[in-house]
Amino acid sequence: MFGVLSLTKDEVEGRRVIEFGSCAINGTLRPFVESLHPVEYIGIDIEKGPNVDIICDAEDVLDKFGRESFDIVISTELLEHVKNWRKVISNMKNVCKPNGLILVTTRSYGFPYHAYPYDFWRYEPVDMQHVFSDCDIERLEKDKETPGVLIKARKPHEFVEADLAGYELYSIIANKRIKEIDKKIFTHSRILRQQLLRQKIKKSLYLHIRDMLETII
Repeated sequence: MFGVLSLTKDEVEGRRVIEFGSCAINGTLRPFVESLHPVEYIGIDIEKGPNVDIICDAEDVLDKFGRESFDIVISTELLEHVKNWRKVISNMKNVCKPNGLILVTTRSYGFPYHAYPYDFWRYEPVDMQHVFSDCDIERLEKDKETPGVLIKARKPHEFVEADLAGYELYSIIANKRIKEIDKKIFTHSRILRQQLLRQKIKKSLYLHIRDMLETII
């Protein structure tokens, strides 16, 4: 809903759009954006799936497409999952053209752990104010349904990228604000991910057996 309310036909029509982490697992903004007639819409993700046009890691987008390649950059529910958030956000800003738009939704403190494939970070409005302090923030809201933050920012013509090297984000793995995911924390995240996968398999098996028994009875 945030994306629908934040983008207009005048902003999208005839523009180039890229979506970071575009695989449509729980829906996608793409049908709405394409209804506003962009000249191109490219969805990138780390593996094949619905809404994925090009397989590309979010950390490699700038190298692949070049600076100032797109008028609109969209990222919905990606940033909590990337290990190197600084690089990914830097790529978003730098592939965006001057006066272009960056539209981001991501999760905040209180949202449960969800490893797809990993889950590292939680963002608050104050974080987005700092992270996008080098852009003109047009909308910044808390998600009214679940813990999350939503932002629409415009890249200025005279863009000077903010230095985020020392900034700390809350890590759901470390349970505190940290600068980066070190080897120890990453190993712990892999263990948590494996545990989550085992729990899902057990639940799926239980439901399958229950359904079989109900059919027999």
